[in-house]
Formats: sequence, structure tokens, C-alpha cells
Amino acid sequence: MKPIDEQTILITGSTDGLGRAAARKLASRGATLLVHGRSRERLEATVAEIGKASRGKPVRGYLADLAELAQVRRLAAEVAKDYDRLDLLINNAGIIGGRGARRETSADGYERTFAVNYLAPFLLTRLLLPLLRRAAPSRVVNVTSVGQSPIDFADVMLERGYEPMRAYTQSKLAQIMHAIDLAAELEGHRITVNAMHPASLMSTKMVMESFGHATSTVEEGVEALLYVATSPALDGVTGRYFNQKREARALAQAYDPKARTALKTLSERLTGLAP
Repeated sequence: MKPIDEQTILITGSTDGLGRAAARKLASRGATLLVHGRSRERLEATVAEIGKASRGKPVRGYLADLAELAQVRRLAAEVAKDYDRLDLLINNAGIIGGRGARRETSADGYERTFAVNYLAPFLLTRLLLPLLRRAAPSRVVNVTSVGQSPIDFADVMLERGYEPMRAYTQSKLAQIMHAIDLAAELEGHRITVNAMHPASLMSTKMVMESFGHATSTVEEGVEALLYVATSPALDGVTGRYFNQKREARALAQAYDPKARTALKTLSERLTGLAP
């Protein structure tokens, strides 16, 4: 990849927690940062904060609620209007329901966790591929989790027996499956696609609200994320899952070609990408 100070980088969910800390770190190394969030107030505050550490490079904010696919499309269109290339896309935005949380649906009628954590980055990545191709060699990193559950294709939207943690863990496995599939599809295009678990129960607002305690720091997560996202040691490495800085083995379903094909077909239909 190009040196960090020559890169244009989009991080979704970068107004808080891991995404914000990673954006601040990359800006301090001279990258051009594209910050995304769904709260205008937090977005403006984050852009102002990161701008102070950006070494004179522009920091641009993008407002979009990833629970609505129309806003995902708008986000991609706005980025493509402002920039003709993208060196690094970090799909970091995600949600998790706390204990006892009730099933909610997105603006498009899909189970909300699956929509935000998986369908949104699936669609966004596909829409931004032209920019990633122009910047090649470029990278896509899906921030996922060591917590994974197999997808039941008879009830992907968990209409029967909804449980918030299962909603989260199946969405995270879906992100890994997407990374493996897209990496194979883009072979030869000099775009690498990997999935990674940054750290367990980091001290973020989302974790504290959902679990009430943390077992690792945001700084640990940032270090692992930036290794997968920017390390020259991973040039050309694609279609892998990392547990922090180490390549690891995801849940078995991730390596089932039939399951990945079923997920891709479903995803294209739900996001409107199917021909």
C-alpha cells in the first residue's frame, strides 16, 4: 500500500469508540480522513477534534444512518462525488442489543442488527468498489468479532426466538463470509479484503451499555485494527480472518461455499443489487 500520508481513508462508525480512536491515530499520521456517524452533533465534534491532529490534511464528515439502505446509497454517492479514489475502507460501524432487548427492524423492514452490522457494509463496499479499484493497491477491513454464530437461512431475520446476542454474532459471521467471498471475487485487482476481531469487550460506550464491564482497552483494539489495515506485512494477504494481529480460524460455516453463496444471493436481493 501507499504511505499513510498519501491515503484517503473512510471509517464507518468513527464518531465514538474504536472508530474514533483509529481515525484520530490515522489522521495524526497524515492520512486524509473521511469520518462517518449518524449523529450530526457527534460528527461535527469528531471532525473538529480530528482536524486538530490531521497535519493539515482535510477531514470530512459524512452523516448517514446505516439502518436505512437509502442512506447507505447516499453515503456512497457523496463519497464518490468528493473523491475519485479510496485507499482504505474500514467497515467498523455496528450495534448490539443489551440483555432483554426486543427485536427491532430497520427502515427497510429487516432485523436491525443484521441490517446495520452486515447489510449496510455489504452494500457500501460494493458501491465504493470503483473508488477502491482506482486507488489499488487498496484494502477493505471488516471489523467483526470472535463471537460468531451460524446463520439459519430459514430464519435469517430471527422472527422466531429472537435473542440479541445471537443477532449480533450471526451478523459478525456474515461479515467474515462477505470478506472471504469478496476477496476471491477481486483476485487480481490488487484490493485485499480481510475481517478482524480487534479485542474482546473493549472499553467503549457500546460495550459498557451492553455488558456493564470491559476486559480490554480501546487502545488495544486500535493497535490490532491498524495492523490489519495498514501493515506492509499484509500486502497481498486477502480473504483471511484475524483475531487481533494473528490469523485465526472463524466458525466453520464461513468456509462453506454453499453457505456463502446463499448469503451473497440473499444479500444482493435484500440490498437491491441483484440483477
